[in-house]
Amino acid sequence: MKVKPFRLVKISRYNKNDTLKILDVGAGSHSASIVKKWIPKCEYHGIDISRNYYNDANDLQLMDNFYEMDLTMLEFDSIPENYFDVMIMSHIIEHLYNGDEVIEMLISKLKSGGIIYIEYPSFRSTKLPSMKETLNFWDDPTHCRLYSLIEIYNLLMKNHFRIIEGGTRRQWINILFVPVKSLVQWLSKGYVRAGVMWDISGFAEYVIAEKGNGKMNIHP
Repeated sequence: MKVKPFRLVKISRYNKNDTLKILDVGAGSHSASIVKKWIPKCEYHGIDISRNYYNDANDLQLMDNFYEMDLTMLEFDSIPENYFDVMIMSHIIEHLYNGDEVIEMLISKLKSGGIIYIEYPSFRSTKLPSMKETLNFWDDPTHCRLYSLIEIYNLLMKNHFRIIEGGTRRQWINILFVPVKSLVQWLSKGYVRAGVMWDISGFAEYVIAEKGNGKMNIHP
């Protein structure tokens, strides 16, 4: 059974438009195919350091645009301003030493009223057991920085975003099927993928926020 990814569940809750313009920051691991499966009419733009990072020909064909770039360089002029309805940053900032700067530089690409979704490993993940494909933060040698809810909240609020929700990522249907998925993977692969345990262990945190119009609210 294919379960709608947590990030897309959350995005659909706050913007039900099926023709969304989406900027997916970190567009590897077949992200285009996943997003298009659940929001088939969306306009999908991806950013990643390489278009071939766990993408195949079908993924690339589904992308309306792809920006191949090193995010840490903060050179985003090729991406249109005030254009996107949704920006997704799922498990990308923990790989960036300047992830906070990347967020601040990219939010101008969102329209006023646009939604940003950010997900990253929690501090709790540093205490989890090691597991193949990353359950403990340090399992992935490309992880270089921890972030916190308060840090992300403050960063977004400073830039006139309204925090809609945030916290530990838990998708209850995934938790319910942990025993079944674990057995199937053990029998088919000889091991259980760490991602099966993310929801039940509290591996990740998420924030979803709405972009304001940039004006301060002045009360008499």
